[in-house]
Amino acid sequence: MLLEKFAVTAQAAAMRIGPDIYQSIGVKPIINCKGTFTLISGSQSLPAVKAAMEAASRHYVHLDELMEAAGKRLAELTGAEWGMVSNGCAAALSHATAACIAGADPEKAQRLPHTAGIKNEIISPAYSRNVYDHAIRGAGGKFVTVNSKEELERAFNKNTAMVMILAGPGDDGPLGTRVVSAVAKQHGVPVLVDAAAERLKVPNVHLAAGADLVAYSGGKCLRGPQAAGLLLGRKDVVKAAWMHSAPHHAFGRPMKAGKEEVMGMLAAVEMWMKRDHNAEWKEWEGWIEAIGKAAARVDGVTYKIRQPNSLSNNAPQVQVMWDGEKIGLGGQELEKLLLDGEPRIIVGGAAGGRRTGIKDSSITIMPYMMMPGDAKIAAERIHGLLSKPPKIDRPAVAAPSVNVNGQWDAELTYVLGKSQHKLAFEQTGAQLVGSHQGEYIGSDLRGTVEGDEVWFRSSHPYEGTRVGYEFTGKVAGDAITGTVDLNEYGKAQFTARRHQYGGGRRR
Repeated sequence: MLLEKFAVTAQAAAMRIGPDIYQSIGVKPIINCKGTFTLISGSQSLPAVKAAMEAASRHYVHLDELMEAAGKRLAELTGAEWGMVSNGCAAALSHATAACIAGADPEKAQRLPHTAGIKNEIISPAYSRNVYDHAIRGAGGKFVTVNSKEELERAFNKNTAMVMILAGPGDDGPLGTRVVSAVAKQHGVPVLVDAAAERLKVPNVHLAAGADLVAYSGGKCLRGPQAAGLLLGRKDVVKAAWMHSAPHHAFGRPMKAGKEEVMGMLAAVEMWMKRDHNAEWKEWEGWIEAIGKAAARVDGVTYKIRQPNSLSNNAPQVQVMWDGEKIGLGGQELEKLLLDGEPRIIVGGAAGGRRTGIKDSSITIMPYMMMPGDAKIAAERIHGLLSKPPKIDRPAVAAPSVNVNGQWDAELTYVLGKSQHKLAFEQTGAQLVGSHQGEYIGSDLRGTVEGDEVWFRSSHPYEGTRVGYEFTGKVAGDAITGTVDLNEYGKAQFTARRHQYGGGRRR
């Protein structure tokens, strides 16, 4: 009987290959009204891409021969000297870095990411430093950040391997691609542009501005395989980058793009040249106009269409705005209701929440990755929730009943491992300021005290990124216990204990 029950349970939990494949294993799909974010699985690949990947899976090929042919075809399509398919844009950054540091020298390749005695400095304008720097640092690159053209010119030396530029934010400034590339060429140093979320332009705008290499995500606007990317540019450097990639035994071996990704990515680029981009744009505008109009049927709700100002995440958006106090629903509350509902809908940045107040509330809809039919569902759900908002339990803000002034030792317990942190609080009424020092990096903190509950945030800068913390805990005497929200890194538990003082000295 027990075996029979187990068999029935196992059968019920088996994956079903079909429209409900995710539901069959207990995962609820999302209607994407936010954009191309890897965390919510990027984009949906085009039908031609799916067909190319399925066809590619049915044969064996030699991968060096495949990439040689794909590189040539990508060059023909894009106008670049050569092309390569990588395991995502971040992998393209790693492979390009490895090539610029070690060339195609297999002995140097085996040493990466260790670069003693090898040129490894990566010059980057300050505006270009970003969270994806890790892909470059991981390959052995050491960043040299510059803030002016004078600093740029002084930064080049015998250890300079590459220049990295993040596309978009500074292209028109004093350290834009054209300016930086002109200086780099005087020193014979390759320039790599990270254009992950950009639309692919032919002729390529970054190569035309003097860059040697440009990297794109395959799983964003190109709607290729989610685990694929493109590296385009100088033939010798791109070919060297391929040597550092799987199937070759080098630093990039773990970042494998299989035959399916290669052919799927090639199909995506082929289709990019055929797609009616103007028609797509008009369709997006129609979707967000319909959503805005539906929301605006509710008295007091307005909307505005925002046009993009860069090639990155390049699509119009609609911002829906209202007075949350009059409607009875804040922007962050609506965002959560949409995500927790059925079907689930994820939207862009929401304004208006418990800690900031709900009067000036809004949500943003990005149609970039929406599918036909999604706009109707989103419009109906948003209008429905704004016109008849559910009762939201908003506890009254309690006056502080504790004082946390002073210094505290905190222990954070992760899903694996622990770390020791130091907190310093200055409490004025309900407001908290102070500092949060981790084991390696730290920053200021800000927060509030309500009753016996303490809440505060900090954001620790490291290289091109920041590590964010959001603490919520209960105070009991000289101890605080609670939870830390680590954003994309999940949650941790924490316990903090107040420093005790004696004999005029801190213990």
